[in-house]
Amino acid sequence: MCNSLPPLSYRAPEDAAGDAEETSSKRARKEYPPAPEPLPVPVMDNHTHLDFRHGLLEVSVADALDAAAAVGVQGAVQVGCDLESSRFTVQAVEADRRLLGAVAIHPNDAPGYADRGELESALAEIEELAGHPRVRAIGETGLDFFRTHGDGLAHQRYSFRRHIDIAKRLGLTLQIHDRDAHDDVVQVLREEGAPEKVVFHCFSGGAELARICNQNGWYMSFAGTFTFKNAENLREALLISEPELMLVETDSPFLTPHPHRGRPNASYMVPYTVRAMADVAEKDLAGLCGQLADNTLAAYGSWD
Repeated sequence: MCNSLPPLSYRAPEDAAGDAEETSSKRARKEYPPAPEPLPVPVMDNHTHLDFRHGLLEVSVADALDAAAAVGVQGAVQVGCDLESSRFTVQAVEADRRLLGAVAIHPNDAPGYADRGELESALAEIEELAGHPRVRAIGETGLDFFRTHGDGLAHQRYSFRRHIDIAKRLGLTLQIHDRDAHDDVVQVLREEGAPEKVVFHCFSGGAELARICNQNGWYMSFAGTFTFKNAENLREALLISEPELMLVETDSPFLTPHPHRGRPNASYMVPYTVRAMADVAEKDLAGLCGQLADNTLAAYGSWD
């Protein structure tokens, strides 16, 4: 099904040094964790990067989605971060109908495009790629004050505003990357006028941001970070989130949920996060799964 896609697999290099015990430990950290118990009702992974591979095994798009389907994750949103990954996204959604797509220039990449004088042409291509019928979102875009500083922030803000404009003109969902920039992201959305549908990918705020999302009808997509011991802010946010605004994602191959934090992540790991959400919210697991599935369809449309 996916033979037409460019190579996407990553095989980690063999450890060149270290004793056998250390080498074995390093390799274990690069191995994919065991599959969790399947969910009782299927859900979707709202954010994944299938073109990024961090594990020892070579995994195709079809195999990754087969593994997810086996545990009740029946589809995913493949997300672009630059021109290369956004082009890949379009190819992927054409090759496998279990995928929908999002395309954008990541906020940390926007300054580089601007410095090379390529940001305008990159944004024009993003808009062109976004015209594909299975691309349903502009993202991930937003602000990142953790990795970008100084003059680069102006390019980030400009790029974010342009992505908002594209999403509104094309009638697409806006998928936001927000790292250490909650107030500024909200300010830009208010100044520009937010698109009809907004998703805070890998929601990282607390109760205050959750209240703002509730007030504006913005989706909060919880990732594996929700399961981390130090993520009390996320658990507080979930408890006050409107049920119809909750989503779940992996951001794979990053942010692997507990108890496998630090190992490669993939869409089949979603059940760990969903179960943690159900436990914290004291919700019936099947009922939460159904709610998450309905919310995903409301945010992105049908996979059919």
